[in-house]
Amino acid sequence: MTLSEQPTNSAKPLQSKFRTFIEAAVVIICTLSFGAFVIGLCVLLITGNNPGGRDVVSFWVAGRQIVHHANPYDSAAIRGIELAAGFKDSAQTLIMRNPPSALCLVIPLGLFGLRAGTLLWSSLLIVCLIVSVHMLWVMHSRPRNKLHYLAYSFAPALTCILGGQTALFALLGLVLFSRFHRTRPVAAGLALWLCALKPHLFLPFAASLLLWVVVTRSYRLLSATAVALLASSLVAWRLDPAVWTQYAQMMRSSGIESEFIPCVGIGLRFAIDRNAMWLQYLPALVGCVWAVSFYWRRRSQWDWTRDGAALMLVSILVSPYGWLTDQTLVIPALLVGIYRATSREELGALALASAAIEIAQIAGKGMHSAFYLWTTPFWLAWYMYVSIKARSAKTSGLEMREGLFAPEPFA
Repeated sequence: MTLSEQPTNSAKPLQSKFRTFIEAAVVIICTLSFGAFVIGLCVLLITGNNPGGRDVVSFWVAGRQIVHHANPYDSAAIRGIELAAGFKDSAQTLIMRNPPSALCLVIPLGLFGLRAGTLLWSSLLIVCLIVSVHMLWVMHSRPRNKLHYLAYSFAPALTCILGGQTALFALLGLVLFSRFHRTRPVAAGLALWLCALKPHLFLPFAASLLLWVVVTRSYRLLSATAVALLASSLVAWRLDPAVWTQYAQMMRSSGIESEFIPCVGIGLRFAIDRNAMWLQYLPALVGCVWAVSFYWRRRSQWDWTRDGAALMLVSILVSPYGWLTDQTLVIPALLVGIYRATSREELGALALASAAIEIAQIAGKGMHSAFYLWTTPFWLAWYMYVSIKARSAKTSGLEMREGLFAPEPFA
């Protein structure tokens, strides 16, 4: 052994101990943040405290209004109902912003009181998360590892349950479409109705989907989606013939253009010119052009499970507006990345990012906080990093953990 080798060899035990310490710290941080967040979520669901802090109230009020053939977008009437339900005078009036075609989903809530309705809604969201992740695990050939459990602890998904938002319904629709688009096109088309609950989140995805429908002549699938949208719209119209006019009036007066929502599109507009609304839609336009090119280059080997997941990741990044809860829709892409990961450090980075969001939520950072601007770019950067590294590992002949490997989709 030469003198030059001694420092290197003596440093190895120290490096190993330091690595073990870091890994233990990551596990402790992630476990504590996840545990605290879940405990808080359970307490909120059981006690029903703070109704003004949960968007599920907007869906309950809309369901109650439409069941009684009243305007589900009437801010004055909704304000009165929310105050009677326990809202504080200073609380913001929560109005459902989804289009009238989504009212079919909230009609059952109008048959219950607020407490029962919110419990039902939260239970459905939890079921959507469980079913979606399990189905993705099956679609990835049921790996023996338990890495898909990371998706159950994904902070945006837990926040979605906490707030009672609809992104988990859209996630279920996305996964059902990916699962059945080959074997049951009608079922896959009907599943896209759930994605239409939040159409602004699927713009590049929709651009590629329409091109795929034309290339593969999957018109039955598209027809099923159109029928589902038409049927749900007719139900809303039958209960309230003026519902589309009322929705348009609500959107014009909602003041959403003055809200700061932590996403790339709105961040760009606020940074350059708050009054230039077109800036907010510029990333989505670029994303749609990229999505068409992305599909066309890969059309002969297109796989909605793999390529669609990457496409959805970009769609969320460039959406005109989107909340932290909407990032639930990147779970399919993150699972692809998790199964490609070649080291515990890569998985640890993902877990730490999720824990950081949970800690921010516990610390009281609201959904409008600029703190969350980093999250969607991070998911994309992490996905690309593990994909490129996995490709390099396969090229060099290194062993990889059991899971899905596919060529890097952004090439």
